[in-house]
Amino acid sequence: MEKPKTYCAAVKLMEKDNVHVHYHDNEYGFPIEADDLLFERLIFEINQAGLSWTTILNKQHNFRKAYHKFSVKKVAKYGDMDRVRLLSDAGIIRNRLKVDAAIENAKTILRLQKEFGSFKAWLDHHHPLKREEWVKLFKTTFRFTGGEIVNEFLMSCGYLPGAHTESCPVFKKAAKAKPAWLSGKK
Repeated sequence: MEKPKTYCAAVKLMEKDNVHVHYHDNEYGFPIEADDLLFERLIFEINQAGLSWTTILNKQHNFRKAYHKFSVKKVAKYGDMDRVRLLSDAGIIRNRLKVDAAIENAKTILRLQKEFGSFKAWLDHHHPLKREEWVKLFKTTFRFTGGEIVNEFLMSCGYLPGAHTESCPVFKKAAKAKPAWLSGKK
């Protein structure tokens, strides 16, 4: 059997209770309104670097528990004891650079909230940018945000196209969920 060429094609072959099916059908490519959820998705993408997305999807609950449901305000206040706690938590990815990035990126989001009203408003303010422009902006704004992380984060939140193939049944559902300005429609 030939390996599927797209995420949509791969998910189509999976059992309905596979973690990828729920993510693909209900989250991937759909807009996210709440800053804590945007922060969560960014941290998931950062933690996925060098690992499989399956690993992250299977550890979502553990991450939410360890990072106080990704409350930007709480994570921004994390200190040395929290770093030690996170680095000893076998339920999440125990990587010092990724843990530090989560804490520092929460602090950055707080600053963006003060300036723009929300992290989402900051993203909306810069939309539309080309992928390369987004990567440059993220690299100068956040920690541990390389090209693939930025691309997947923005695609997963609907800011960049490509989450679903046009033949995927979820393509229209995700497109319909986006505000017209985000979809490029007037």
